[in-house]
Amino acid sequence: MGFLDWLGLTAAGEPLAVGAAAPEITSRDEEGREVRLADLYRDGITLVYFYPKADTPGCTAQACSLRDGFVELQTRGVRVVGVSSDKPGAQLRFKQKYQLPFMLLADYDRVVAGAFGVRLILGMTHRQCFLIKDGRIVWRDLHASTREQARDVLKILESLG
Repeated sequence: MGFLDWLGLTAAGEPLAVGAAAPEITSRDEEGREVRLADLYRDGITLVYFYPKADTPGCTAQACSLRDGFVELQTRGVRVVGVSSDKPGAQLRFKQKYQLPFMLLADYDRVVAGAFGVRLILGMTHRQCFLIKDGRIVWRDLHASTREQARDVLKILESLG
């Protein structure tokens, strides 16, 4: 048990395993619109990536990596969805500032993080990502990269066939 755990400042989760069913829950996007995750899974492959806080250096690098690789990810049939515990307004400002071409979920109630088993540290989500195909987790990265996130996902897509 780490110091933050001892202080009660973390919430442990057990991340969903490869092969597990992807959570079919509802959340809100950066504009406050309701989003059913099950609807997102129907169209090809969905990358759900978690980051701690909008517009911080590591989170910006991760989002911009996915932005810069977005066309190639789309060509491979991947839908990208970012998730953090920020509220819709912060997500919208982040999306606009960095011209992010994908949806950001405002998981301020931490329902999405909880459903995926993503650990919380000081109320913020731990950086992780999950690739979903046919409603199942086909890959997960429990220590997701910041600058190389798109490259990592593209590499795994090659191995999945």
